[in-house]
Amino acid sequence: MKGFGKGDRVAQATYGAGTITDANVHHTVIDFDQHGLRTFVTSLVQLTTTTESAPDRPKTRKRAAAKA
Repeated sequence: MKGFGKGDRVAQATYGAGTITDANVHHTVIDFDQHGLRTFVTSLVQLTTTTESAPDRPKTRKRAAAKA
């Protein structure tokens, strides 16, 4: 998986387009546009680059802190 790093847009045969959220020697985590987060063994995953832009995600609201 040389040449890919955190934040890169990639495509995988089964899940389609996504964004790499974490990558190290052992595991690569990709947030796919249609399938959410998936973790792969870095040495086995087959990825290609994609020019497809990431979809707009709705802003999430932070939860209020619980009162003690």
